[in-house]
Amino acid sequence: MRLHRTLVFAVIDALHQIFNEQKYADKVVEKTLKRDKRWGSRDRKFIAETIYEMVRWKRLYNEIAGTKEHYTKENIWKNFAVWAILKGYNLPDWKPFEGTPIRRIKGKFDELQKTRKFKESIPDWLDELGEKELGPQWDKEIHALNKPAEVILRTNTLNSSRFILEKKLKEDQIETYTLKDYPEALILKERKNVFLTDAFKKGLFEVQDASSQRVAPLLDVKPGFRVIDACAGAGGKTLHLASLMNNKGQIIALDIYSNKLKELKRRAKRNGAHNIETRVIEGSKTIKKLKGTADRVLIDAPCSGLGVLKRNPDAKWKLQPEFIDKIKQTQAEILQSYATMLKNGGKMVYATCSILPSENEEQVEKFLKHNPEFTLEKEYKILPSKSGFDGFYMALINRAN
Repeated sequence: MRLHRTLVFAVIDALHQIFNEQKYADKVVEKTLKRDKRWGSRDRKFIAETIYEMVRWKRLYNEIAGTKEHYTKENIWKNFAVWAILKGYNLPDWKPFEGTPIRRIKGKFDELQKTRKFKESIPDWLDELGEKELGPQWDKEIHALNKPAEVILRTNTLNSSRFILEKKLKEDQIETYTLKDYPEALILKERKNVFLTDAFKKGLFEVQDASSQRVAPLLDVKPGFRVIDACAGAGGKTLHLASLMNNKGQIIALDIYSNKLKELKRRAKRNGAHNIETRVIEGSKTIKKLKGTADRVLIDAPCSGLGVLKRNPDAKWKLQPEFIDKIKQTQAEILQSYATMLKNGGKMVYATCSILPSENEEQVEKFLKHNPEFTLEKEYKILPSKSGFDGFYMALINRAN
């Protein structure tokens, strides 16, 4: 296997931006792929996959290379050499590869497989936290979270059916397969840029992980309901709710970030979802105005995001323990405050893309303890090691009539 100079230099430059300028990996990859129009699909695939792999295994490669976490250009090249050797590439006769200790790299890799924080390439504090909260299960979860995520689509049933979408994508040389128990999902057989397709431009689908596709149906919405999506963000689940309600009734999409709601409006237009109204949360007044008005409330709470490390490997390095402590406090406050928007006899879902009990079932237990008019109907914990998809938690909670 040969390495091509322009592609490798593009990867090194991207890693410099991610490691030293704290830029987000997905944004850097997106920008890097636009650098040269002559790159074919194989070149683009090499660049994207290599960047993500090197971000995912950053600690392991750094330990093997002995670069002490100083990501100078020279050290990034040393880390790249580790990646290339472990992948079975023959190192070309380039200056940055001079004196690469090939046998030592392979030996060091084998030696580090005995220590989980190196083997799974995670910070010490995260390894300790995972073990504390999940015990022996942490081993399986962090291993599963280090596998690259598949690209999964959710059919927008307002505009299409899964059968029609599958057919249309096939016309664009995009092969997919269906997923049992996920009626709207299609999985790509091979990673491709689906955003360039006619099917996407016509709003026939959204990209949404299988676990995330379980949240909106759990809310048990009906056409004509008044539904509040309290932490709507850019609206993946809001749009799913609009489909399930067949565009009938009202969805109020709330968020503290107006730019995210702007993106939701754009997506709603493309999806043909007309029953969504966006409102920026400007303080407790916004919530008070909606007190007791909703048949259903979705609280897709801000969280550590530990369940989605498959698709956001750089989060391992950006997350800090203080942030997790702070976010747990925010989750408790949001649950307490936003639950007031629910009518008597209504239902709400509390969901996170985390696998930590302290962000999930423990939050729900605390809330129910202090709010006896609410009861837990059902809850689901989706573990990456068992599902192969993102880690998610969701609880359906009823308010007494």
